[in-house]
Amino acid sequence: MKKENNMTARLAKWFLPLFLMALMPFTASAQKFALLDMEYILKNIPAFERANEQLNQVSKKWMAEVEALNTEASTMYKNYQNEVVFLSEDQKKTKQEAIMQKEKEASELKRKYFGPEGELFKKRESLMSPIQEEIYNTVKEISEQRGYSLVLDRASEAAGIIFGSPSVDISNEVLQKLGYAH
Repeated sequence: MKKENNMTARLAKWFLPLFLMALMPFTASAQKFALLDMEYILKNIPAFERANEQLNQVSKKWMAEVEALNTEASTMYKNYQNEVVFLSEDQKKTKQEAIMQKEKEASELKRKYFGPEGELFKKRESLMSPIQEEIYNTVKEISEQRGYSLVLDRASEAAGIIFGSPSVDISNEVLQKLGYAH
């Protein structure tokens, strides 16, 4: 009896996975998939290019402000190094505190502009969100019309697509529906 149960357990162990594998083609064929190339789509939307240019300009401006404070702190430190032998202990302490304050200002300004919740992040959100939302809604509409269960971005490394048939690439259709016929 024990030998029979053991045999049944081994048979079930092999049978169930084989059965499930045999069913996979039937379930997979019921779903439709599509690819799109988000990089291609974004390159063909002028508003995205304008938003990127705005972000680059404001980023350069803010970085120049941070660099100016860093340069000022560096100059203060060099001057301090040159005159340290002539300064009293109180003067040394005062100059060191001024240098540290200037470095702190630069660090705080950098965090304000470029930190995780900084001004650049907020600016990017405000400029890019409407574009991303419009693309998402268009992809959703096309997917619902054509019955796609899944749309993958083949430009994204996370998707990990090795091959994608051009016949399922809906990038041009998304651009056309967005009003950027290509």
